[in-house]
Amino acid sequence: MSTQRKAVALISGGLDSMLAAKTIMDQGIHVEGINFFTGFCVEGHTHAIRAKDKEKPKRNNSLWVAEQLGIKLHIVDVIEEYKDVLINPKHGYGANMNPCLDCKIFMVNKAKQWVKENGFDFIITGEVIGQRPMSQRKATMPIISQQSGADDLLLRPLCAKSLPPTLPEREGWVDREKLHDFSGRSRKPQMAMAEQLGFNEYAQPAGGCCFLTDASYSAKLVDLWKARDGNKQYDLDDVMLLKVGRHIRPGQHFKVIVAREEGEGRFMQGYKKEFITMNCASHAGPLVLVDGSPSAEDLFIAARITARYGQGRTAEQVDVNIADKDGSERTIQVKPFGADEIPQEWYI
Repeated sequence: MSTQRKAVALISGGLDSMLAAKTIMDQGIHVEGINFFTGFCVEGHTHAIRAKDKEKPKRNNSLWVAEQLGIKLHIVDVIEEYKDVLINPKHGYGANMNPCLDCKIFMVNKAKQWVKENGFDFIITGEVIGQRPMSQRKATMPIISQQSGADDLLLRPLCAKSLPPTLPEREGWVDREKLHDFSGRSRKPQMAMAEQLGFNEYAQPAGGCCFLTDASYSAKLVDLWKARDGNKQYDLDDVMLLKVGRHIRPGQHFKVIVAREEGEGRFMQGYKKEFITMNCASHAGPLVLVDGSPSAEDLFIAARITARYGQGRTAEQVDVNIADKDGSERTIQVKPFGADEIPQEWYI
């Protein structure tokens, strides 16, 4: 009797990783999923707190995919280890601050370690040749395999027929003829396959799952590092706060984060002991966090910004409450900035 082979699938929560795992499961392989949490994942966080996203599912898509497939999912925290990938990417960044090629090498390497430690046989990813300009090209596929150390233990079921046979194929663990030869940026073949398999719901096929691919988020990250004199270290709170609010930097040494709606304000309440906070006392308005080392003059500017985004924006004077990290409070009166008075270059 032959031994049932076991594979671990990198599950991002998107359609491709779901189809790749299903392709191998249908060949009688025992498949479990693995998801690496870097802190930069898009799903779940902003969708849960912003009203404009209220119609979007409030779920972790990787967990949801595992549930649809009926497989176990292992979520691995790699926040600390991932810092070196982001700060010192050997292969550079993509269009924004996304170190996609280094990221894929890192995750496949982590999966290889997991396979070795847990007695599994090979690794599955949902990669498709030509789908992503940095990490999913025919020239980069072997780089990922080699530099991750996975070599031919890495199987890409959705484009395997366009690549050299891997160990699972050569050994007959999987039938190469039942794999696929998808290529290019179009997701129509995957969407047709999903319909055939009865997957009527899945994360947006063309949507990325990482904030680092977003131009606005990347600009905020670069600004954060620049304000710290080039020190690129960060922690999870830094990562989370870059996802919310309107970020305004009047000076190198301080920044103002303005909640854009009630949900963001509630989230930012959790940081009141770590930042100077402001809110309008005489009118309704948003919660504001002041980051950095502001002077008294800087706080006056921050208060005028706070007033600008409150309902007293057209008033002659607005009372703004300032709370320090130690809980002490004071109120000052300011004239709100006019609609065109805040320089555009202050906005990050």
